[in-house]
Amino acid sequence: MELNERILAAVDYIKPHLSNTPDVALVLGSGLGGLAQSINEHTAIYYNDIPHFKAAGAPGHTGRLIFGELSGKQVVVMQGRLHAYEGHSAADIVFPLQVLNALGATTLIITNASGGINEAFDVGDIMLITDHINFTGMHPLTLSDGTAATDFCDMTYAYTPALQTRALEAAGKCEVKLHRGVYLGLRGPSFETPAEIRAFRVWGADAVGMSTVLEVIAASALRMNVCGLAMISNKAAGILDEPLLGEDVMKAAKIAAVQMEQLILTMLADGVQ
Repeated sequence: MELNERILAAVDYIKPHLSNTPDVALVLGSGLGGLAQSINEHTAIYYNDIPHFKAAGAPGHTGRLIFGELSGKQVVVMQGRLHAYEGHSAADIVFPLQVLNALGATTLIITNASGGINEAFDVGDIMLITDHINFTGMHPLTLSDGTAATDFCDMTYAYTPALQTRALEAAGKCEVKLHRGVYLGLRGPSFETPAEIRAFRVWGADAVGMSTVLEVIAASALRMNVCGLAMISNKAAGILDEPLLGEDVMKAAKIAAVQMEQLILTMLADGVQ
């Protein structure tokens, strides 16, 4: 079955459940799924029930779509995402986003939990992603399995400048410290070595994680407006003389979640398009 047919099958399943079509898609990273609880008059659909969707298996990723109204905007929240380290292909990882765009979402606010490479970042800080480095060894636009050919999409403004401005203005309003920086995406699932972190710092990366880059590439190909927000869940390997633990990511996310949620709510209330 070709990609467009799979997208149409998923859309045909979802549409009868909706009273309104979404304008904004929100992808919530590890430990950041609580924002979905603030959605008014919501409809929840589990990934397992949608044709051609894959289940989310990472800790803190519920694996469902939440549709409804948030700060005056019609939104759809991906409460959990797919990761390459779970064995998913690049095409599987970006498929939900392609479906949400087909349903009407033209703006993407994407979040993640990241390791802080920039030594000025503290655990719990939020970084506005201004650019990224795809070091996953994967690409969602590779022509295979029925994927339609595309133009070589320009990634110069993959993270929409106007949305970066909106995010900085919203951070000022809600008094959230918001750094700016470059995100580097890896396949995982191991944390990075200290030597890798030193190399990534030379490349210009400020934070590192195991998501986001593939979804943003796909969103750019769909000409979506994109805002990326990285929650710094830990200092990257080699900065502190202590091991990195997965449970520390979840603990840090709980601390930073309130600020991340307030920032997103303020952006939506200010009329993100």
